[in-house]
Amino acid sequence: MPVYQSKIFIPVLMLTLAFGFSSCKTKKTETTTASGRGQAAGRPNNLRAEVYLVKAEVFQSDYKASGTLLPNEEIEIHPEISGRVTSISFKEGAHVGKGQTLVQLYDADIRAQIQKLRAQRQLQVKLLERQQELLGIGGISRQEYETTQTQIRSIDADISYAQAQLRTTRIVAPFSGTVGLRNISVGAVVTPTTVIATLQQTNPLKMDFSVPDKYRSLLYTGKGVFFSVNNNQMGNLSGKISAIDPGADVTTRTVKVRAIIPNSGNKLMPGSFAEVIIPFESNYSAILIPSNAVIPTTREKKVAVVEDGRAKLLVVELGERTSDKVEVVKGLEAGDTVIVTGLMQVKPGMEVKVTKVRSEQLKN
Repeated sequence: MPVYQSKIFIPVLMLTLAFGFSSCKTKKTETTTASGRGQAAGRPNNLRAEVYLVKAEVFQSDYKASGTLLPNEEIEIHPEISGRVTSISFKEGAHVGKGQTLVQLYDADIRAQIQKLRAQRQLQVKLLERQQELLGIGGISRQEYETTQTQIRSIDADISYAQAQLRTTRIVAPFSGTVGLRNISVGAVVTPTTVIATLQQTNPLKMDFSVPDKYRSLLYTGKGVFFSVNNNQMGNLSGKISAIDPGADVTTRTVKVRAIIPNSGNKLMPGSFAEVIIPFESNYSAILIPSNAVIPTTREKKVAVVEDGRAKLLVVELGERTSDKVEVVKGLEAGDTVIVTGLMQVKPGMEVKVTKVRSEQLKN
């Protein structure tokens, strides 16, 4: 091949290869672009989901708390003075009435002292009668007469004191109730620190429980409460609030509440655990939705609804909860259609195809 032909052939060959490479690159780019558009076109832009049709309904807002049954009155029986027990007049576990004698301590020495003082008073009274006659005729001075009067008054005071001491030897029930196991026997020497027995008034009973301080404004004296004991074996029982602690606990932010519980027949036992239900005011136009329809976010709660066939996210404010529902106090209205399935795929503006409508009332 001539030299000048070689010089022409090489540049032509290089130009041909460059053009071919450019054409391949362009075709590859077009292919890639077309592929990407195809994937974008194939991405799902609609959602098949079940929805819940919101309706206004009656909702009873209740609060459940743990309570403890307590005696209406309870004391430990102690003697006021030291002494020897001469008799015991109660049976363990029996009912006793108010003022009934429970224990008698030795009192012979005090009775003898009272008898002596009465004899001294009688003597002074007779002396005063004679002095009164003498005073009338000037036989004695008025000072002597008044001294005898003072001695009588002093003896009366001693008698009153001795009678008070005598009363302390008789231990009586301060109120009607059930007496517990006794810790003494006849002949035992007791002191004011000795616990003779316990006395409980079990009809009615008290029930103490605590509620969050945010419910304080909904509580009042006389409000009814419901409770059950022994794992609902006693059924639903009721009582009324008798007192509310004026302040909240600084640690738990709860308020202590006390209710009075009827206990005729003593079927309920002090110290038992009680499951308490405090009913609050009924809302006759409450907005309730399934709990799983709420989408939690970092700062707020949202609900997905369907408007004009497309998804929309609404910020809501929640109220009370039950086992399967939640109250929406702000953000929804009756008639709204709430999405309850496929919430992880929901995006604003996405087309929604409804597969099932739930409109039944949820259980409270």
